[in-house]
Amino acid sequence: MKNSKIHKFAKDGGYFIIDPPSGSAHISDKLAFDMLGELEPPLPENTPERVYGIFGGFSVSEIDECYGELYGLYKGGALFSGDGDCRRYAEAVSAAPLKALCLHVSHDCNLRCGYCFAGTGGYGGERTLMSPETAAESIDFLVRNSGERTLLEADFFGGEPLMAWETVTAAVDYARSREEEWGKRFKFTITTNGLLLDDEKIDYINREMCNCVLSLDGREETNDRIRKTLSGGGSYGAVTPKFQKLVKNRNKPGFTDYYVRGTFTAYNLDFSEDATEMARLGFRNISIEPVTAPDDRPYAIKREHIPRVFEEYDRLYSIIKNGERDINFFHFNVDLKGGPCVIRRLRGCGCGGEYAAVTPEGELYPCHRFIGAKEWRSGNVSRNGLSREKRDYFAKTHIYSKTGCADCWARFYCSGGCNALSYERYGDARATDGESVECRLMKKRLECAIALNAV
Repeated sequence: MKNSKIHKFAKDGGYFIIDPPSGSAHISDKLAFDMLGELEPPLPENTPERVYGIFGGFSVSEIDECYGELYGLYKGGALFSGDGDCRRYAEAVSAAPLKALCLHVSHDCNLRCGYCFAGTGGYGGERTLMSPETAAESIDFLVRNSGERTLLEADFFGGEPLMAWETVTAAVDYARSREEEWGKRFKFTITTNGLLLDDEKIDYINREMCNCVLSLDGREETNDRIRKTLSGGGSYGAVTPKFQKLVKNRNKPGFTDYYVRGTFTAYNLDFSEDATEMARLGFRNISIEPVTAPDDRPYAIKREHIPRVFEEYDRLYSIIKNGERDINFFHFNVDLKGGPCVIRRLRGCGCGGEYAAVTPEGELYPCHRFIGAKEWRSGNVSRNGLSREKRDYFAKTHIYSKTGCADCWARFYCSGGCNALSYERYGDARATDGESVECRLMKKRLECAIALNAV
């Protein structure tokens, strides 16, 4: 039974057991928790004799009852279930029709954030905006390559997409005008720093965008230390009231989703304070993510910061569990009853397969984080489409082809992590390190999420 490992952890007085392949999560007592540490598959039907000696402080009937319950879960495929079916499926899957595009309508920005992975919006190249014509070609391209999919997604990204507002509205209006003709339905998302928001844009976003991501790092001093305007001033005071107004008026059925999205760095390792500040401001849906940066950057999250970051995740967990603040924290969300389909569990976000990014010139890349790496250019929306070679590559980029993932308990939750980050860090989109900062923080967040959602 290949890779039949389980994962156990204790948190806040509770004992939790995860069977990764089946997705089963169990809350147990201390005896079952400890007994599982002594068992390896295949399990015999009756209690192994050695178990009685290990747990001599319990009666024979207590031990037999506990083992019987564990054995029942084992026979039911909820413990030590093994990866066999998932491995076979991973090797059989191929590139799927396109589902979503990330439209980089602006390779420019009106902020100069110190940690920006996109080179303050320019992605290492000329600062430019996407034309409405290229946006329409991108929508056509998405429809053309979507096969029988009827629900399609387009994200407006940058840089700062509000700098290309005419292009954003032209793309949405064009797609909406042809939905019936194409037999398709579009969901739009926009990510913005908020500087250019006004009442007209707020109304349009709340009417047309199924989701929106609002960039704010939390407390004023946290945000303004690194999210600066072109003149070097802080952005908190300018954008916060606009975000509050947008969220307050976001009440159209089917168009209520949003996240206030922050980044924490070595400068604000106490980021739970930033989350509670966002909640105080009236924002419920909050995402605060660790910065990804080389260790030589002063703001980078390094290995020595991990214990401190763990403390903050635990504090945020307690704040949410105890109802101190009404916070829906993005990284503490996990669906233990349904969850994503098997392809999503194996491959993650769909980078390079179901999903692609488009530059202002119409060039295609596997995702927004790959833009600027010319070797990953995958085609053009108006000419030669998506590279079949690269689509096939990403179809086979999954938890079993990534180094360090196949034996990790979190593999079916993180799906191998970010392909672009793997490429940036290791020069290989299929390389991971289970002990990297990103992997260790991911696993900590998952434990918090499972503990919150399993009760």
